Amino acid sequence: MDQAIAVLERLIAFPTVSSQSNLAAIQWIRDYLADLGVAAHLVPAPDGQPKANLWATIGPDRPGGIVLSGHTDVVPVEGQPWTSDPFELHRRDGRLYGRGTCDMKGFIALALALVPEMLEQPLKTPIHLAFSYDEELGCLGAPAMIAELGKRFRKPSLAIIGEPTEMRLGTRHKGCYSFETEVTGRDGHSSQTHKGANAIMAAAEIVSELQRIAEDLRDGAHQDPNFEPPYPTINVGRIEGGTAVNIIARHCQVYWDFRATPGATPALVLPRLEAFVAGTVLPRLRQIAPEAEIVTRPRAQVPPLTEEPGGAAETLVKFLTGANQTVGLAFATEAGQFQHAGLSAVVCGPGSITQAHQPDEFIEVTQMEAGQVFLRKLVAWARET
Repeated sequence: MDQAIAVLERLIAFPTVSSQSNLAAIQWIRDYLADLGVAAHLVPAPDGQPKANLWATIGPDRPGGIVLSGHTDVVPVEGQPWTSDPFELHRRDGRLYGRGTCDMKGFIALALALVPEMLEQPLKTPIHLAFSYDEELGCLGAPAMIAELGKRFRKPSLAIIGEPTEMRLGTRHKGCYSFETEVTGRDGHSSQTHKGANAIMAAAEIVSELQRIAEDLRDGAHQDPNFEPPYPTINVGRIEGGTAVNIIARHCQVYWDFRATPGATPALVLPRLEAFVAGTVLPRLRQIAPEAEIVTRPRAQVPPLTEEPGGAAETLVKFLTGANQTVGLAFATEAGQFQHAGLSAVVCGPGSITQAHQPDEFIEVTQMEAGQVFLRKLVAWARET
């Protein structure tokens, strides 16, 4: 455990907030693996951002095997009342504090610390390490790496995504679809509101309609008791618009997401929203400003993880942990993306999601120990199977 905590301490020191580069952390991981004789391959961000995924394989060079997947990015700390430096690991009262300790550098540290044990004896089944960027922005980084499976990289059979589940076996999660709705009106002096088309006021109407849709979803047909809450949800997370209090706002952007239970899709939301915009909001704007526009664009599109009863990943994790129950997860992960690519996928990792994104984020040492026991059993299995 000392080695895992030492690796975690180093990982926490990299401020890999999604708005910044993760290259320093990725390069450190690459060098760490290289020192152990393991070649790691980077998959740079295709849009030219200074970010990259990392892929490494321990064991035989053949198709199949197990992916241990984790994201290297973390959420911001600004505005949160931390009592210690979020990018410095602090240990107290059986807990390890720091941004990313539970979400999800703890799992990455455990996997990296066990690489020497993976190398001690030849593995019959390959173990792949897949570390991504921009998961917190909507699982934006992993698709470029997943696209290389079966091409640049051997295609694995199953994936274990080590998000914090308190080592419970997650076999299903909601999908996450995020959007930007941009409103363009006409500006003018705030004393002449009858001559302007206020984009912020129009955006407020759109937000109200999203709330009405959300209320209908709460009582609609797509209920799933495996989740908390058991229905699809809509959240408006950010609004940007206007330039000054005495100027009629020309532009406003509304950023919102739709969390879908399996079987639900954005088709439950978008047609209704578009009908409201086309029939109510836009005509009113265009009475004054014929050039007015309202456009909704997709941002992140993360598919749900659908349960595979008797699937390879679920069967293996049940065998290794002795678990006889599975859980559904309200949060989205990269598991749905791996599953969409043809891999059997589950979510299982140390730590509690209730600590994620919080000030004084922590992971309990007992959770790290449980994660280590699980991964050691996985390594032993890979040596024999």
